[in-house]
Amino acid sequence: GGDANSPQAITGVGFQPDFVWGKNRSAGKYHYLNDSVRGVGATSFASNDDIVEEDVGFDAFGSDGFSVSDIDSGTTNENGNNYVAWNWKAGTAFSNDASSTSVGSLDSSGVVNTDIGFSIIKWTAVASSATQTMAHGLGAVPKMIIIKNRERTVNWAVYHVGIGNTHGLELNTTAAPTDDTGWWNDTTPTSTVFTTGNGNGYRTGGIAEDYLAYCFANVNGYSKFGSYTGNGNANGSFVYTGFRPAFIMIKRTNTTGGWHIHDNKRNTGNLTSTMVVLSANFADQEYAHVNYQTDFLSNGFKLRNTTNEWNGSGNTHVYMAFAEQPFKYANAR
Repeated sequence: GGDANSPQAITGVGFQPDFVWGKNRSAGKYHYLNDSVRGVGATSFASNDDIVEEDVGFDAFGSDGFSVSDIDSGTTNENGNNYVAWNWKAGTAFSNDASSTSVGSLDSSGVVNTDIGFSIIKWTAVASSATQTMAHGLGAVPKMIIIKNRERTVNWAVYHVGIGNTHGLELNTTAAPTDDTGWWNDTTPTSTVFTTGNGNGYRTGGIAEDYLAYCFANVNGYSKFGSYTGNGNANGSFVYTGFRPAFIMIKRTNTTGGWHIHDNKRNTGNLTSTMVVLSANFADQEYAHVNYQTDFLSNGFKLRNTTNEWNGSGNTHVYMAFAEQPFKYANAR
């Protein structure tokens, strides 16, 4: 819980994270997203807003967690408030000089962890409508890429394999996928680069400004990105992941819908009378309802509700799912 100290050290993560995504559970405060590529200070994004980077009291990445201060009216450390933080480790520095390697059209750099299929990549776009390609370092094809223009108040851009390379989503809105070559130039990422078009309103490029991308690939036993169709039944659709999920984010795609997050820390048992949910696109405090029931199984998850944004009959959805940790590292923690 928050204690209003400046700073408060949050420990018990089990590693030094490179990406921390946190949220006040008790109040309607902005999400905060911080990463080691941009550092600390005035570098927090908000998944629920189009704002540029700002300082919300994220102070440091530690060997077993991170530190936060109460400087932003409860976003990170309000006394007596409950919080949650989801953490990813990249760890290995990455840099690509496009002119030297002939990989990509623009230089890119960041951090990468090929074992868990995750990289954080920054680059500076050019003022051009031309296609741009950036190396991502994964050595595998990204299945989901989340991009933010660091300098301009424009919506987030999300590539997801479940809707393909002709469409894009916005992390901070409920909007349905939109068809525009400006997103990804109708080009699927490869094992070395991802592609952007003219930026679709500067969301992915088209202007000489700085950008950041969180890139994710499927890893057997740890992460899965895909789609499913709801059946409108309390004995709902089953989604195979090949592992027991610890974190799931779901977004309806046939029409508007929020980005709804479940995890195994806030819901410690399956199919309790109510399940709590936070939504990436909303600043709302955590909310609970029987209609949000989602069953975390040993090899995937099963919808146990008929709610339209989770499992409405015929509704299509995309998801991202992660295990607690990769199975091959199960004895290391």
